[in-house]
Amino acid sequence: MDESPDLLVEQLKAGNRAAAEQLVDIYYQQIYLFMRRLGHSRQVSEDLTQESFLQAWCYINQLKTGRILNSWLYSIAANISRLYWRRHKSCEKTGLEYADVPDNNDAADIISRNEQLGRLKNALENLPIKLKETVVLHYMQHLAISEAAAAAGIREGTFKSRLGRALEILRRQVICEGGKP
Repeated sequence: MDESPDLLVEQLKAGNRAAAEQLVDIYYQQIYLFMRRLGHSRQVSEDLTQESFLQAWCYINQLKTGRILNSWLYSIAANISRLYWRRHKSCEKTGLEYADVPDNNDAADIISRNEQLGRLKNALENLPIKLKETVVLHYMQHLAISEAAAAAGIREGTFKSRLGRALEILRRQVICEGGKP
C-alpha cells in the first residue's frame, strides 16, 4: 500500500484502518524523534507519539483539503508536547539525542567539534519552547519553512522571525562563549 498522501488522507477520512496503520508506519519515527528533540524522555516520547496518532485518527476529518498531512501531524505533535510541558512544569527535560555530527578523523577537530556540539545541545535545550520548536522543525526534522510554519501553527514571517531569534541566541551561546568573537 504505497500511495500518495492525498489518497492516504481520503482513506483515513473513510475510516480505513489499513490506512491508519500505513500512516503510523510512515510517520512514527519522525514524530518520535521530534518528541525526543523537544526534550521528552524515551517513555514520554513514545506515549506522546502514540497520543499524536490517536488525535490524528480522531480529528482526520478536520484536515482541510490542500493542507499537507506531514505539517498537520507535526502541528498535532507540537500541541501535545506543549500541553505536556504545561502540565508537567517540574519535569526535567532530557538531553538532545540524534544530533547529526559530520565524521572527521582529525583528533583535534573531533575534540573541538564535540565541545562545540555540547555547547549547541545545551543552548538548544535552554531555548524557550517556541524558539526550540522552530529550530527542531526546520533543521532537525528537515521541514521546509512553509511546512514548519504550518506545523507550528504560525505565519511564515513569524516562523522566520522566531528562527532568526533562535539562531542568534544559539550563535551567541555557542560561538561567542566558545572563545571566538
